Amino acid sequence: MATLFLDILTTSSMLFIVAAGLMIILGVMKLINFAHGAFLTVGGYAAHVVTDAGFSPWLTIPAAAIVGFLLGVVVERLIVRPLYSRPLDAILATWGLGIVIAQVIVFIFGREVQFAASPISGTTDILATTYSSWRLILVAVAVIIGGLLTALLYLTRFGLHARAVIMNENLARGLGIDSVRVRAMTFGLGAALACAAGALITPLLSVDPNMGLPWLVNSFMLVLVSGVAIPGLALASLFLGGAQVLVSTFVSPILGGITIVVLAAVILRIKPQGLSRG
Repeated sequence: MATLFLDILTTSSMLFIVAAGLMIILGVMKLINFAHGAFLTVGGYAAHVVTDAGFSPWLTIPAAAIVGFLLGVVVERLIVRPLYSRPLDAILATWGLGIVIAQVIVFIFGREVQFAASPISGTTDILATTYSSWRLILVAVAVIIGGLLTALLYLTRFGLHARAVIMNENLARGLGIDSVRVRAMTFGLGAALACAAGALITPLLSVDPNMGLPWLVNSFMLVLVSGVAIPGLALASLFLGGAQVLVSTFVSPILGGITIVVLAAVILRIKPQGLSRG
């Protein structure tokens, strides 16, 4: 039972970490970033490159975040910004971008499975069981990310401007808020979080050009169920991630793989605005 509880807790934490960047972009920009899975894959390969070059595995996370932020700012400026007035085209553009990024990765690294070293290896004795130390670290990371994002949105000037843009962009512009800059920084932040998430989960998985695709689907459903809010995302990750673990453990791993999508569809049918909205 202790192992099952820890599996639910750590899986939920991983889902929250992976979905956070997608939620930030959707919340501020009203844009579904279908390149999110590709950014996560870039983070995984960034971790592989850093550790393969002999650097400390602890550097993989900031390195991936920096790569993601720079990539996100460039993508926002060259691809997304010209399509603000055509949101459907912007969504399709991010989908196409994800395909392009995957092909570039194949061209550079090939289709072979790669690996990245873990900052912490081994196990820890907890709750009368032995458990992966890195998976336990991810629980703390999820809490830290949630706290930092909440502080960013509610305790900083950027957060004030972002919330103003969310509520009424035209009024925000009238008050002198540079909504274009807010959007650019938001997309960069979302991409940085996605790449950092890729680096964080890579020690538990292999790295390949399509590693981000299943995470994209689950993240998308979690963000919709969350009502695009941090508390809602935490609740959705815990509930749906826990259900996935239970189904995979007691029923079938194959059915467990589609549990989040199925339950999310049911929840959205009953409560279309998500868990955090009335």
